[in-house]
Amino acid sequence: MANLSDLYQEIIIEHNRSPRNFRTLPDANRSAEGDNPLCGDRINLQLRVEKDVIQDIGFQGSGCAISRASASLMTAAVQGRTTEEADKLFAAFHGMVTGHPDAPVDTAALGKLAALAGVRRFPGRVKCATMAWHTLHEAIEGK
Repeated sequence: MANLSDLYQEIIIEHNRSPRNFRTLPDANRSAEGDNPLCGDRINLQLRVEKDVIQDIGFQGSGCAISRASASLMTAAVQGRTTEEADKLFAAFHGMVTGHPDAPVDTAALGKLAALAGVRRFPGRVKCATMAWHTLHEAIEGK
């Protein structure tokens, strides 16, 4: 299990250092802003959605390693998916990070997002991991 924890930690560090889709999206047709005032995380999320498919996604912002890695992993996971698929992935991700610390993780469904499973052991960091996801939901809903 230690090797798995090490791998997950490496994924979080890599996505924090070199976040995927960390850019503005000039042709975005949906966007939302999110922030976590408890620790200062902020995100501006932009999407280009066509026929309910997330064709492109980008984000800008600042925050802790968990929030940046979560946003990076999220953008990579939802690009090319339908908005309904993205909402289902959000539900699965949210269930993972808010679930019991010893609950099994569905790595087949979550892929690299499973790297953030350890967050559930630190309830104060759950908001860091879910902020980008809540912002995505707002952008999809047009709020």
